[in-house]
Amino acid sequence: MELLLTLLHGGAGSLASYLAAHVLLCLLPAFFIAGAMAALIPKASITRWLGRHAPAHVSYPAAALAGSLIAVCSCTIVPLFAGIYRKGAGIGPAVTFLFFAPAGNIMALAYTGSILGVEFALARLVLCLLFGIGIGLLMAQIFWQDDAQHDSETDTLFADQATIAPAALGVLLSLVALLIAGTLKLWPLTATFASIELPVSGAQAWQTTLFNWLPFDASKGEEGVSLQGSLLIGLLLLISATAWRGLEDIIEGANRWTWTALGLAALTLLVASLQLKPTPEGLMVGLTGRIIGVALAMGATWHFARQLPADDWRSWLWEAWRFVKQIFLLLVVGVFIVGMVREVIRPEWIEALAGSNTVLANAVAVGFGVFMYFPTLVEVPVARMFLDLGMHPGPLLAYLMADPELSLQSMLMVAAVIGRRKTAAYVGLVALFSVCAGLTFGTWVDGARWTAAGLASGLFLAVLLLTRAWVRLHPSAPPAN
Repeated sequence: MELLLTLLHGGAGSLASYLAAHVLLCLLPAFFIAGAMAALIPKASITRWLGRHAPAHVSYPAAALAGSLIAVCSCTIVPLFAGIYRKGAGIGPAVTFLFFAPAGNIMALAYTGSILGVEFALARLVLCLLFGIGIGLLMAQIFWQDDAQHDSETDTLFADQATIAPAALGVLLSLVALLIAGTLKLWPLTATFASIELPVSGAQAWQTTLFNWLPFDASKGEEGVSLQGSLLIGLLLLISATAWRGLEDIIEGANRWTWTALGLAALTLLVASLQLKPTPEGLMVGLTGRIIGVALAMGATWHFARQLPADDWRSWLWEAWRFVKQIFLLLVVGVFIVGMVREVIRPEWIEALAGSNTVLANAVAVGFGVFMYFPTLVEVPVARMFLDLGMHPGPLLAYLMADPELSLQSMLMVAAVIGRRKTAAYVGLVALFSVCAGLTFGTWVDGARWTAAGLASGLFLAVLLLTRAWVRLHPSAPPAN
């Protein structure tokens, strides 16, 4: 019974920390962006750059470039991946985008370089780019029949759309600006320009209680729940209750619950952008540059949304709500399970098993990334801790490659978008090439001859060529849905 209570506490704590810190300023805008891409953007705009018929030298670099500009975690990238895939992107470029964005974005690389060193950052960039494009090419080769069927289905769904309206483009760009304003950790967004202290009695006591329930230790990846986070969780619950009544039948028309849900969503984003700090006298409220950026982006979104025809903005909200229903519950379940597993697995085990650059050590590091998922950028200081405790740089890089890609909740969400077989293939390829990346980097760090590193990298090329040859020899292979 004690173990069960510990597991449940770990799961609940992980879920509370995640909802308080990550859903709002990144995942919430991501759902609206995914809905806008599915409902407002013509298929040709996506397939021109990312479609299965686009030249590989255009589509795959374009997918990686798009991913490099989005500094969000793997859970946030899934709705965006779902949006471009549903709109007609080929499985290969879409998977490259899905792989590269969490691990190879500019913020992740810059932070990796500052904490772990330039060598780690360069290795992460080069190997993420190489393997991200390679995994996408393999997925396109393996599932080419499914890709063709998916392409024809999107033709049927979106054949009536030819050009993108200026208002639709304005909505999409405003939502992207909202995502950037909410997640980018740069001045002036992080600066506090004014503050006011509110006489809120018990604020500091409540914060102390929260940290007693859910400890905070950034070096261990423990995020805790702040007073601000507890307020945001309450607002999320209100959004959930009102959105179900306001968005489930949005195609037939908006009602008071629709506007209530959207108003609560806007309020939640604004509260998340504030700086709230309990003090002995009350609650210090800081007005940051982030709240200004978020408010301006939401205002622009509202301005352009009002110019959309009724059918278009209803379709946009319906598609966003459909993605929420398809993905969010799986996210909650995955985060809860990961929290329970983290109560059982001890980092000391990983350090003992990953002290050398072997296949087993790299595989253990990849598995650690699956069950000990940390939010975006938090995996870097955790990696620094492991490095200081004796983990070999090779397995450490394998962990950095796998952690943003293979979290349990992300795998569940990806399966809801592309099916279990495609997800199984994707997970297997990411795990395989993360191990190869660790071995390659580890041999270089150890000063081994480049022949050893070449053999590790050559495994990637061999799998790619063998898969391509198999597909060509078996053109009538059944679909792999």
